[in-house]
Order: sequence, then C-alpha cells, then structure tokens
Amino acid sequence: MQRLLIGIGITVLLLLAILQWVVPARIEAGLNIMIAHDSYVVSERAKELHKSLFIADLHSDSLLWKRNLLELSDVGHMDLPRLRTGNVALQVFSATTKSPAGLNYDNNDAGSDDITKLAIISLWPMRTWGSLYERAVYQLDKLRDIAGHSELTVVTSRQEMATFIARRESGEPTIAALYLIEGAHPLEGDIQNLDRLFDRGLRIVGLTHFFDNELGGSLHGISGEGLSDFGRSVVQRANALGAIIDVAHASPRMVAEVLQLSKSAVILSHGGIKGNCDSARNLDDALMQDMAKKGGLLGIGYWDAAVCDVTPAGVVRAIRYAIDLLGVSHVALGSDYDGTVAVTFDTGELVVLTDAMLQAGFTEDEIRKVMGENVKQFLLDNLP
Repeated sequence: MQRLLIGIGITVLLLLAILQWVVPARIEAGLNIMIAHDSYVVSERAKELHKSLFIADLHSDSLLWKRNLLELSDVGHMDLPRLRTGNVALQVFSATTKSPAGLNYDNNDAGSDDITKLAIISLWPMRTWGSLYERAVYQLDKLRDIAGHSELTVVTSRQEMATFIARRESGEPTIAALYLIEGAHPLEGDIQNLDRLFDRGLRIVGLTHFFDNELGGSLHGISGEGLSDFGRSVVQRANALGAIIDVAHASPRMVAEVLQLSKSAVILSHGGIKGNCDSARNLDDALMQDMAKKGGLLGIGYWDAAVCDVTPAGVVRAIRYAIDLLGVSHVALGSDYDGTVAVTFDTGELVVLTDAMLQAGFTEDEIRKVMGENVKQFLLDNLP
C-alpha cells in the first residue's frame, strides 16, 4: 500500500509539472509565432544609429504567458534579454484578462473566455479564475516582481519618467515599463476598480478588446455602439486621474465619441491604418487623422492584419504611410509582441527596422521620433 501511495504521489507531481510548464509553453509556441527567415544583414550605419536611439514599444502581451521573462527564451517575441539586445528603453506591458473563443476581427460575443482556461492551466492563483479584476492585479504584480529582480523600473508619473530618462542618458542600463489593461472589462462595471488599479500602478486604459463590454462597442464586437454611460464615466475618471486612454480595438463610433469627450490626448497602442492595409483590424484614415489632430499617437504593429506585409520593409511602408497621413510626431511602434501574432523579427532584432527605414530614405529625425522619441514626449506631457 505504501508503494502504491508513493507511486500515486509521484504520478500526481509529474502531472502537475507537465500542467504547469509543458502545456502552457506548447500553447504559447503555437500562438506567438516567429516566422522563419534568413539571418538579417544590417548595415554598420544602422547598427551605430540604433545604439543611440531611445526605443519605445506601446504594446506587448508577454505578462499573459507562463514564461520567465528574466530569461532568454526561444518561445515568443519578448523577454528582458531581448529587450537589452534590441536596445529598448521603454516597454508598455499589457494585461489581457478576457478573450473570446474563435478570436476573429469580424464579430465576437462575450459568452466565452479562453483566458479562464489559460489561467487554470498555468496555475494562476484561484482568485483569478473567476475575477477579471484579479487577473489584472495578478499581471501587475507579476510585472512588479520582474522589476524587483532586474533593471526594469515601473513608471507611473511625469517625474518618474523624467528621472528614468536622466538615468538612461547617464548610461545606466535601465528599462522603463508601463502597465496597460487591454479592454476595461477588469473594472467589472465598477468605476472604483479604476481607482484601485490606478493606485496599484495602472497608467494606460484600453477601453475594449475583442468583444463589446460595459463601456460600449468593440471593433470586433456585435453592436458597433459607441460609449455607454459607464464608458463615458470611465473616460472622464481616467482624465481626472491622469490615466491615458487607449482606443485600440474600439469601434469607430466609440473612438469618435472618446475624441469628443476626452480632455487629454489618446493613443491607439497597436494597429495600422486602413488606407495602407485594408483589414477589419484597422480604422479609417479620417478617424486616425482626427486622433492625431487632438495630439494622439498611433503605435504601428508588426503583424499581418495591422500592416498586411509583415517583413521589415512592409512594416516600414506602413510607418511611412502613417507619417505622411498623420505627421511624424503622431507615429510610434506598437508591436503586439506575444499577442498571439506571427512576426518576422522579435525584440532582439529591432535593428532591422532601423536599417529598413534608412534603406527607405527616412531622415534620422524621423527614425528617432518613430522609434521612441514621440512616446517619450507623449508620456512627459500626459502622465500624471
């Protein structure tokens, strides 16, 4: 009997180990895809310029996965070693808390949720299994833990941003992190949850994700509606707190209403422009121009639905289109790394973008602004 119990115990431990490490890694490997490519040949001029850039990325979903971001991985698109290699100065970390089954860009209802399954399989704390708010808290705590064991520093104010910039310019190997919720469904219909998350460090509020929620209509939802009364209260409260609004995944009507209501400039953290890439993921040129006129910032993504051509040259063409349409001061990077997308370069290979921009005839000023100076200035102007 004792041997039987020992055998059962060993079997249970093995199953738990497989559940915790093997299964989540295999799930991620099948979703966060690196498209095979030959080694990139980059000019010496690009390498030298890249070393001098302040590089910022407005969106990654790396906190979602069961992976130690302190260690270099051959899975996914971003981790701390690859941020260093890519010379990234600032990374916005998104918390995804709900995602419908059959994810698509046309229409999704809120009746299913793949993040619940992922949270259970990845052995997140039980409090997260039934609470979207707790999932947001858990991912923020995860980011804080990473910062506590690395050179990453979580930035929450203009003063902290200015201090970080001074440290970076002095040669200190520090990297800034900002925390974003992708879709405000972790508020669970309670405006006080916005204050609670803000007090913990939330600074960028995405209003919707792949489905309609209490705030209004998603670009990929059912209703196509604009802001609800609750959505309007969230925008107004975010303005009062100094939290930045992110309209990525919002319906055109919601974006237009946010631009009318918000007292502060907004961002679209990751995406593209329909005139360059006519996909259901992108918004019309005129709406993007309205956002830019109000001081907004568009983060150009690297995946097919954002840019149509995922090669470095294709991403750069999308950036050029955005510059010509919106003005160079309103264009940034918004990779959507580790956001269940397929890309042709990861964080450690970002020098290929610098090289592709040089080959496309970008000026050094344009490259500096798009690669990160625009984000730097936007945060200095808009953080609390």
